[in-house]
Amino acid sequence: MHILYLSQYFPPEVGATQTRAYEMARGLVQAGHRVTVLTEFPNHPSGIIPPAYRGKWFERSQLNGIDVLRVWVKASPHKNFKTRMAFYLSYMADAALVGVLKAHGPFDVIYATSPPLFVGAAGLALHRLKRAPFVFEVRDLWPESAVALGELSNPRAIAWASQLEELCYNRASRIVVVTEGIRQRLIERGYPPAKLALIPNGANTELFQRQPELGAQFRAEHGLPPDTFVAVYAGIHGIAQGLETVLHAAHLLRNEPAVRFVLVGEGPVKAELLAMQARLALDNVLMLPEQPRAAMPAILSAADAAIVPLRKLELFQGALPSKMFDAWACELPLLLSIDGEARRTLEAAQGGLAIPPEDPDALAEAIRALAAQPDRGRALGQNGRRYTEQHHSRQAQARALEKLLRETGRLVGW
Repeated sequence: MHILYLSQYFPPEVGATQTRAYEMARGLVQAGHRVTVLTEFPNHPSGIIPPAYRGKWFERSQLNGIDVLRVWVKASPHKNFKTRMAFYLSYMADAALVGVLKAHGPFDVIYATSPPLFVGAAGLALHRLKRAPFVFEVRDLWPESAVALGELSNPRAIAWASQLEELCYNRASRIVVVTEGIRQRLIERGYPPAKLALIPNGANTELFQRQPELGAQFRAEHGLPPDTFVAVYAGIHGIAQGLETVLHAAHLLRNEPAVRFVLVGEGPVKAELLAMQARLALDNVLMLPEQPRAAMPAILSAADAAIVPLRKLELFQGALPSKMFDAWACELPLLLSIDGEARRTLEAAQGGLAIPPEDPDALAEAIRALAAQPDRGRALGQNGRRYTEQHHSRQAQARALEKLLRETGRLVGW
């Protein structure tokens, strides 16, 4: 097969979306297929395009057997409604144009992953122009999530985005979802179960393994004593995560020198979190910039537990963050403050402690409990590793995607 894979975000950018797209594309290449990825010039989450890409409209390159077409986007470090719309719409337009002019087919399938929802719009255009079946991946229900988080409030924009969402769902030959919650929500909205395929988030269990020597090196480099209990958060610093709760928990534990927090990443609320750290004089919190994907196993191996938070919203009942599986693959117990599907998965794996969302007192107490019982924490982390290997390896998910694309081809009569 030759697959045209649309993902606005892609390595060298760091994040769950980028990682899933790369590892799915790489898995398809390893299975003997040709994959062309249509993505943006790197800029996420800083909003700054590196000098090497400036002055260009598009660039063609190769990444481990994947043909990569990168397009210019209207990126901005200032995040508001207007700049976000310019960012999303510029990708939509340029991806469609570059897809027509520079993506050399024929293609057997057009695969678009969202959000941003406008990736689906570009995928729809190329589906019509390239005359290839369209498969739409839904990692988050947008605009529903944007409305719930207060990122989208204009009634006209919501109505327009909802119409585009419905168009993508209706025109797709298959819809791939990443959580059971999203699948159930789409069934409630009238989409036939046979059209929906669940390929959940997961971890690359070959890359993500516990590496004690590298973990000890990371501790030494960052002044974290070997006998300190380290709780790590690694991921985007955004509105949805509610990382203020983590800093409030650190404030509650500020007089307990055997406990440290490490927060790794960038995002739209990073500046506010740094200001909060300074205001509360949190010497027990180390805040690091975004790190390359390859560095993450060492950082996770330096920790004793991983914090996986989201805000207390009904929207997140169906969330299943990929950072859960990265941490488990490195044998870390989770401090999970998400209700719904994520909590049920935690309980099935017996891989950590469940904490009410946005409850710093409960988070502080859970950290105290694991710090006092290191053997328990290690056992919970080992349970998580086994569960991830059995149910959430990226390698198995890439195989599931290949099977689905082959089935889609037969359904539309390749």
